Amino acid sequence: MGRPGLPREVQHRFWREMRRGVVLDDAAASVGVSKTVAWRWFREAGGVIPAGISKYCGDSQTSRLSFGGREEISCRRAAGDGVRTIARALGRSPSTISRELVRGTQRRKTGYRASVAQARADARARRPKMSTLSRHERLREYVQDKLQSKHSPEQISHRLSMDFPHDPEMRVSHETIYRALYVQGRGALKRELARCLRTGRGLRKPRRKVAERRGRIADMVNISERPAEADDRAVPGHWEGDLIAGPQHHSAIGTLVERTTGYVILLHLPNGHGAVEVQNSMVEAMSSIPGHLRRSLTWDQGRELTNHIEIAAATEMDIYFCDPHSPWQRGTNENTNGLLRQHFPKGFDLLGYHRDYLEFVAAELNSRPRKRLDWKTPAEALKVLLSKPTSPPGVALTA
Repeated sequence: MGRPGLPREVQHRFWREMRRGVVLDDAAASVGVSKTVAWRWFREAGGVIPAGISKYCGDSQTSRLSFGGREEISCRRAAGDGVRTIARALGRSPSTISRELVRGTQRRKTGYRASVAQARADARARRPKMSTLSRHERLREYVQDKLQSKHSPEQISHRLSMDFPHDPEMRVSHETIYRALYVQGRGALKRELARCLRTGRGLRKPRRKVAERRGRIADMVNISERPAEADDRAVPGHWEGDLIAGPQHHSAIGTLVERTTGYVILLHLPNGHGAVEVQNSMVEAMSSIPGHLRRSLTWDQGRELTNHIEIAAATEMDIYFCDPHSPWQRGTNENTNGLLRQHFPKGFDLLGYHRDYLEFVAAELNSRPRKRLDWKTPAEALKVLLSKPTSPPGVALTA
């Protein structure tokens, strides 16, 4: 017998770390394997966390021996403990320990080795089990047809129970479909069908829960807590903001738009677009806006707004953050950014634009008539608001 490989439990611990949201390199370090080995496991699994990981191994009477249990057997045996003594310490029957000692002894001279016993146990546990999609041709053809029609695995899984309500064989989970597409050796579905998925990836990308995201901004207030008055545009003073970025995100321009009027302010960021630069530019820009028109600001979860607490204190605005990957929650700002791309095309270094040009572009946008303002311009609508600083909330601009 050759050199025993890594115990399967090590791989299971690696996948448990991945399931918790740990990045691959950190998961590899935590279980004591190299990045190369971890990436090989990841590629072989197609990025899909193997089924049954959370159920794997303990040392109770009802589960298999873990590698830790086998190491304890090895240490106690080396210390001279007998079979019954070891069995009592581990809460196992003497016959279980006796069989384990025989299976884990490769040479009488070296005695019982935990690594050898674990490698042999892993080899015994492997079975050439056919997957559900391999066994059922009709189910496999249905899944392949729907994948070619660009349906997602989750849509296919739920649709099966509607199309075949009385056929229990026509059932498969979306995880099984992903596994059949990505995991090497499963082979139930053609690998090229993965291109039919929306992502088109050859490996499944791990996703973390929102609470597990690395680099999350501290003390964020979610958009769900934003006052309802900001939603219908009746109350002025609620702003949305973002950055438009240049190539490789090496340069950026900040954009602020007031939801009621559509009035635009552009932030000049010649020295970078980090948290400090964005804070200083935003505080300077908003200082010219009266207090009653500085109620709130909604931003995405970009790191450039890490200093949101300082910005909120300086501008006296409440700051709210959108959900991840939800640009529609800043719809006014997204529409404005689209208009701005006519002046700042993608692929151009934004550091080449002078502050005067940014002011010119903002003035041009603020002079465009808007249908929702009864063809007034944002500048005219803002002028009306500035002329009535004590207007109660909820006064319509076009009344």
